[in-house]
Amino acid sequence: MKAVRYIETGRPPEIVDVPKPEAGPGQIRIRVAGAGVCHSDLHVLDEGIGIPGPFTLGHENTGWIDALGEGVEGWREGDPVAVYGPWGCGRCHACQQSAENYCENHASIPTYGGGLGSDGGMAEYMIVPSPRLLVPLGKLDPVKAAPLSDAALTPYHAIKAALPLLTPEATVVVLGIGGLGHMAVQLLQALTPAKLIAGDIDDDKLTHARELGVKHTVNTRDGKAAAEEIASFVGPRGATVALDFVGAQATMDLCQKVVGRASRLTVVGLGGGTLAYSANNPPYGCEVSIPYWGSRTELMEVIALAQEGRIHADVEVFPLEQAVDVYDRLRHGRIRGRAVLQP
Repeated sequence: MKAVRYIETGRPPEIVDVPKPEAGPGQIRIRVAGAGVCHSDLHVLDEGIGIPGPFTLGHENTGWIDALGEGVEGWREGDPVAVYGPWGCGRCHACQQSAENYCENHASIPTYGGGLGSDGGMAEYMIVPSPRLLVPLGKLDPVKAAPLSDAALTPYHAIKAALPLLTPEATVVVLGIGGLGHMAVQLLQALTPAKLIAGDIDDDKLTHARELGVKHTVNTRDGKAAAEEIASFVGPRGATVALDFVGAQATMDLCQKVVGRASRLTVVGLGGGTLAYSANNPPYGCEVSIPYWGSRTELMEVIALAQEGRIHADVEVFPLEQAVDVYDRLRHGRIRGRAVLQP
């Protein structure tokens, strides 16, 4: 079968032939419906994650159960499922709370999950090591639902932690309306009454945000002008929550300028920026959060929102054979919403 493989850091992904995997005891084989193409994959390809290749990429996966390993119960072949992405030990305090994204034994586990050390979903089939890592999709289209397991789950986890602050008179700023950001603005509108501002350097991304219901958008290419525009909207209170889905120096600086006191500044993107602290900068009472992915139960909640039609991923579907070109398009900002590879 064909698979999109990470070989080593600094080397482009390669499409190669690999054997069809077999499900061992306690494992499940998934026939892949779709694998989301995430900007984090570019960090894996360019910088590595400290885990040697080769392995099959794709950490945002959906499909149908194809084979059950010995001892697996409660699932049937043909069931449509989403694969929970961060694979922890399954035994520690965090994992027992379904928060495998914060597994206490992560340093001793030789993989972060499928597509992040273990073989992921950019292939016809993938192996999931435990049934606890599956969430039923119900009647959702598995191809269109693939981004829910990261592009929706990650912002949902960040937003859920900030919900007590997101009251009707509060303002939330979302920077970066790409794969995660276009889900974040939908989640905020579905979950909170807070006023919403979407920012991006790309006017097409801002148009996308407005199509998704956002009333206030700001082009952030000129950071000073963007900060002034946001300040004129939020007033002396400042933004109550800022969600940075870029994480570059320019976006982190902008977040630091616009949040007010007793606020929350959440950095999700991996753009390499740093946050400098001085007296009242960020303002007093500002919480700084660096969340990672989300819990299994939160993925269930995300899927429930999608099943009710409250959120949806805007996807561009490509055949697996176009993976190298799709990564190039992603690198140059030419993907609207989320790209999904379909075997």
